[in-house]
Amino acid sequence: MISIVIPTFNEIRNISEIINQLLILDFSSDLEIIIVDDNSSDGTADKVRQLVHNDKRIRLINRVGRSGLSSAIKEGCLCASGELVVVMDADGQHDPSYIRKALKCIESSKVDIVIGSRFTIGSRIRGLSKNRERGSSLANSLARLSLYGYYNYLSDYMSGFLVFNRKVCLEFIEKIDVNGFKFFYELLAVSKGKLKVDEIPILFKERLHGFSKLDLSVVWDFFISLIHSFIRRIIPRRAVSFALVGSIGVFVQLFTIYFLMGVFNLAFEQVLPVGVIVAASSNFIINNLLTFRINRLEGKSFFFGLFKFLLVSSLPIIANIGVTNLFYSQLSVNTFISQIGGILVVFIWNYAASSKVVWNN
Repeated sequence: MISIVIPTFNEIRNISEIINQLLILDFSSDLEIIIVDDNSSDGTADKVRQLVHNDKRIRLINRVGRSGLSSAIKEGCLCASGELVVVMDADGQHDPSYIRKALKCIESSKVDIVIGSRFTIGSRIRGLSKNRERGSSLANSLARLSLYGYYNYLSDYMSGFLVFNRKVCLEFIEKIDVNGFKFFYELLAVSKGKLKVDEIPILFKERLHGFSKLDLSVVWDFFISLIHSFIRRIIPRRAVSFALVGSIGVFVQLFTIYFLMGVFNLAFEQVLPVGVIVAASSNFIINNLLTFRINRLEGKSFFFGLFKFLLVSSLPIIANIGVTNLFYSQLSVNTFISQIGGILVVFIWNYAASSKVVWNN
């Protein structure tokens, strides 16, 4: 059996055409098409249900309370019944006819994964602007570096079109961080060179209908994924994001303090509490938008969450002083090491307590 996994979010104008193109392909094996919908607001799931009534080869996974591209793909792949699994987009930029070519390649080359590359010899791109094309090329270069030489012969680590042997890849798919940037990139990162991968050139077409889902959160996810891979995934991915937001908060605090001192001629002691509160509030807002966006707080919950975040963040101020003194008196007379020890303990507290108390994650 061949399983085709298609993640969707507000693709009602595209999904019928894509499914119909897949159903008319002549496969020698049994076929199932798994649509994983992130609770679309445009009726995508209802449209798929109508199609399911006409053809039982179509399956729908309607996700409520769960979201994210990598998460949707992972769930679809784990639910797939086929020995070979195809992953492709729902926007029409991946031509279904390339599936047969990829299947022939995976059989003839005896590899575990075949991807459709936009950047290898013979590929053509119609569906990206010049800026997006340059951005994708840069992203691929950075991805190649972050993988430490694993799979450095590939040309498109950001590919959303792939065919793989489910049995071989399953153990690595189960380890994929669902908050990751790209499913294929995350699969390569966790497999550490243990998979045999080949690529075929494809025509990357223009989107049929609708708009790209690329936004600030996607760009943020990419940089977090890179950092996570560069540090060999020794700390949780969300902790990386939380730390990066915290570093932004440092600059917010410094800017706020020096701005108030310079413009209003106030003393440092007067503006310090304001700078700390502004920085902590900015950290909460950014974390709510990016780090914990799946658990994003809105409405009254947003303001209650902000209060809890400020409360959680205020406790480590005392702890920082106590831990630093403890390091200095008991473990090291080096003031720098003592301060780093205090900062590390405070960071762990802030991340763990905020995750549980504020975002319930």
